[in-house]
Amino acid sequence: MSSPTVSYMADLYRLMARHEHAHLDEGQHATADPLDAIMWIHIFLMMFTFGILFPVGLVLGLTRNRWHVPVQTLGGILTIVGIILGHSHKGRQFESNNIHAKFSSWILIAAFAQVIFGIYLKLHLTRGILGRIRSVIVKIHYTIAIILPIFSWIQICFGVIVIQDFCHADHLGQCLAHGIMGSSFIAYGYILTIMLYFGDRALSNRNKSQEFYDSLIITLWGIVNTFTEHRWGQNWSHGDYQHTSMGIIWWCAGMVGIALSKNWKTGEPKRTFIPALVLIFTGWAMSEHAQHLMISTKVHAFFGYALMGAGFCRIIEISFLLKDKPSDSKSIKAFQYLPPFLLVESGICFCGANEEQLALLNEIGIDHSSYLLVLSSCAFLIFFLILCLIILYVKLAQDGDTATNSPSFGEGYSNSWKVVPSSDPNANIEMDSLFDSEASNSNTITGNNENHSSSMPLTSAPVRNDSNVVLDYDYDDDVESLRNIN
Repeated sequence: MSSPTVSYMADLYRLMARHEHAHLDEGQHATADPLDAIMWIHIFLMMFTFGILFPVGLVLGLTRNRWHVPVQTLGGILTIVGIILGHSHKGRQFESNNIHAKFSSWILIAAFAQVIFGIYLKLHLTRGILGRIRSVIVKIHYTIAIILPIFSWIQICFGVIVIQDFCHADHLGQCLAHGIMGSSFIAYGYILTIMLYFGDRALSNRNKSQEFYDSLIITLWGIVNTFTEHRWGQNWSHGDYQHTSMGIIWWCAGMVGIALSKNWKTGEPKRTFIPALVLIFTGWAMSEHAQHLMISTKVHAFFGYALMGAGFCRIIEISFLLKDKPSDSKSIKAFQYLPPFLLVESGICFCGANEEQLALLNEIGIDHSSYLLVLSSCAFLIFFLILCLIILYVKLAQDGDTATNSPSFGEGYSNSWKVVPSSDPNANIEMDSLFDSEASNSNTITGNNENHSSSMPLTSAPVRNDSNVVLDYDYDDDVESLRNIN
């Protein structure tokens, strides 16, 4: 790394280290001052960068789009600006070791590692030890890219609770429960939406149904909840009984779901209603939870209704709309979007049902209906972002396949080839896309669907091989390096 870059990173670290915090009394975690304009800019800038820009950059990278690097570079610049703003604000001050500040260090390390790995991959160092570890770096780069949006969501949630001075002392347990469970339902809705577009072929290749994986996660989560919701050695509380019993029904029902997710006579995957039924039981139980405040009772009830609605809609989708058949990504029904949206809705409502937040709203005088409309608006925005990212991926993947004259993801050959002119006008170089390395050992590529069921012979043009050349997703750069092979 160049010395100016090291110097700049050191200056940035010193800026963060010398940021002064107001004196706080013992037990106080933030001052009562209002947020100033700089802090508001920091909030919206970082939410845009980590909530929108970086996920878009991830999609661009997955589709090997030329805008991937510029978008991620812009995100990195905005991140630096946001950090500076976050350590330059006046108004409300916070304790220096708050969870938002601590977790930001891990995110910055991950983001910095992504930059280093990205530069390394762009340099196309293919000789010696650097060439041999390239495939490992590609996997690490991809893994961090997937993890960063999850980290970003966690960091945004940490920012909310630090600003509001929530989740301390006795409130920490319920705060974690609402945040983790609510985020899990949002993630479940995200996954179901992704599966609508790409799940049919993925599940078919693994000979599993969607409900097998749902039931497996439900079983594991139920086991964890059964033994962690109560602090062993202490007296059982009302909440301990509620959450432990919920964990028990999850793993009991989950095992039934695993058993029913397969036709044991034929070995074929089978749809089942069990995961949806678990959602219904969970929603009903949560809607019946007794709360100290009326607004809390109403919000929890609405969360339960939304979760039950997701379960009922899922049963209708599986049993009546699809008639126990797998979903077809080419003909997604409008009704199929309702279960994942209701999962996102229920997740947002549960995240927002924090007892300190509801006590604050009750003190201000905001009723449950107004608050639930705001939470529902957030759910619509998050679901809109989910759809935008998926649609962007689909569009870019189709455009890329059209440009290279290869089938789109999930609709054709598991491997595609690109013919590249070399420096020798009488020879061509065939380039594997690396989607299926096994196909490089065969002489034909066979289609996986009815439109491409015949075998397609490879071109008879000469193929150049060089053990020091590593082909990855950066076609244009790899092509240039291949042209220079002697």
